[in-house]
Amino acid sequence: MTQQLESLKQLSMVVADTGDLDAIRRYQPHDATTNPSLILKAFDLEGYQALIEETLSAVKSEISDPDARVEEAVDRLSVAIGTEITKLVPGRVSTEVAAKLSFDEAASIDKAHHLIDLYEKRGVSKDRVLIKLASTWEGIRAAEKLEKEGISCNLTLLFSDAQARACFEAGVYLISPFVGRVTDWYKKSTGTESYAPDEDPGVKFVRGVCDYASQYGYKTVVMGASFRNTDQILALAGCNRLTISPALLEELSSAEGEVTRKITDTGDGTKRLDAIGEAQFRWEHNEDAMATEKLAEGIRTFAADQKKLEGLLAKRMG
Repeated sequence: MTQQLESLKQLSMVVADTGDLDAIRRYQPHDATTNPSLILKAFDLEGYQALIEETLSAVKSEISDPDARVEEAVDRLSVAIGTEITKLVPGRVSTEVAAKLSFDEAASIDKAHHLIDLYEKRGVSKDRVLIKLASTWEGIRAAEKLEKEGISCNLTLLFSDAQARACFEAGVYLISPFVGRVTDWYKKSTGTESYAPDEDPGVKFVRGVCDYASQYGYKTVVMGASFRNTDQILALAGCNRLTISPALLEELSSAEGEVTRKITDTGDGTKRLDAIGEAQFRWEHNEDAMATEKLAEGIRTFAADQKKLEGLLAKRMG
């Protein structure tokens, strides 16, 4: 009998939502994603200790200013971990621009350039990297400019149709619409304890994003993210890519059965709309209470994890 994970890989590209090299070796994803939360977890993994020490020692010897030293340590550690991941996956690794820059287009572009430069110094070309940005108006505009330079982007924390549409029109390489966090909000808002997969709000949202891309002929890759259970994952089989945590990858690899395609590209790509402007984007996103709250919460959470990581690095460097 076929494992569900292997069957799913025939329908969607599987991405590991982890920086754990052992997990990546075990589940053999095509790509991997990272963020400050995942790097924090990697900070405690035995296999990374030598790399961390090497990275921090170099930063400490080169930079004297404490604040600049910590910021550079975060960037170099992210790239060092990303470089190790590229040795294990055939595709790309996503590396995140600091959440505190989510509303600063110019600073986001500068940080992206710096991360790409650090990767190239480690022998990793930009076609192996996705620069990860929050799906704010400023983040999307930064991504639009980076894409024109040949730097591919992953737009994360995506919760609304307005965000998806703006990303499609900006020509970004990949978007990460969230599933679990959408469902979490609706459970709390409505008092609903659970949903059948086809009625799950997060699943329905990502299916709608995939359908929009199909109907309007956008080439942006749609990658479902933030899963709470395997039912949500299987309900999105056929989505371009799915980024999955090690715990859920293990469940899928342990379960047997053929996975059925749930998403099919049926659009002819002939439909067209006028481009969404900033005022319309902000209004439509604002009208979606779930999206407004979850985007703000997500940026705060990533920023808090970044600050915690910075504190650990500062302490470790003395």
